[in-house]
Amino acid sequence: MPPELAPAALTLLGDRLDVAAAYAELLATDGVIRGLIGPREAPRIWDRHLLNCAAVAERIPADATVLDVGSGAGLPGLVLAIARPDLTVTLIEPLARRTSFLIEVVERLGLTRSVRVFRGRADEAASGSSGREPISGDVVTARAVAPLDRLAAWSLPLAVRGGRLLALKGASAAEEINEHAEVVARLGGGEPTVHFCGVGVIDPPTTVVEIVRERMVGQPRPAASKRSRAGRPRRR
Repeated sequence: MPPELAPAALTLLGDRLDVAAAYAELLATDGVIRGLIGPREAPRIWDRHLLNCAAVAERIPADATVLDVGSGAGLPGLVLAIARPDLTVTLIEPLARRTSFLIEVVERLGLTRSVRVFRGRADEAASGSSGREPISGDVVTARAVAPLDRLAAWSLPLAVRGGRLLALKGASAAEEINEHAEVVARLGGGEPTVHFCGVGVIDPPTTVVEIVRERMVGQPRPAASKRSRAGRPRRR
């Protein structure tokens, strides 16, 4: 970790800093080798990835269930699970090579009690497939997955009524809200709002678009795909 980031890391991760450091090492080594993190990203894992994701924890209530859509290398879901041991996190990812990495990382970091990996698409998780029960959560997170209209269509069905989507976005956040607010409303979402997380701790702060699921619109259809598998946590 660059020394100048140590104060922010301590503020956001506290006594979980050692677990975050182990995850950073896995991202910079196995993550790069297996194509989940680009080689040029390795020197910026702390500021661009870990701290950027950890800041989002301030928008999540205590003891929440979190579903991370398109989790990839575990961003932001794994970081949130590390920063907030009170959370129960499901990492939703359709690609086998990524879910294999996630399952291995969850085991190596000792997070099997609070984190599970769901191999499949968001719609498969929401509707249930291959004999699995549909899943839902208090909070749905996503980072660099899709434009807001598609992301809301995939993610809002996973949120309980009154739950919320937290989409990590960049400079285009306000533009996406203006363009897709009507679609979000048709999907049962409330008015999207922009929040800046980690203000005064990280620079720049993390931009998050928050959408509350106000109405239950339609029912998800059972997914036909047979291509899925889940790494489930051990029982407490």
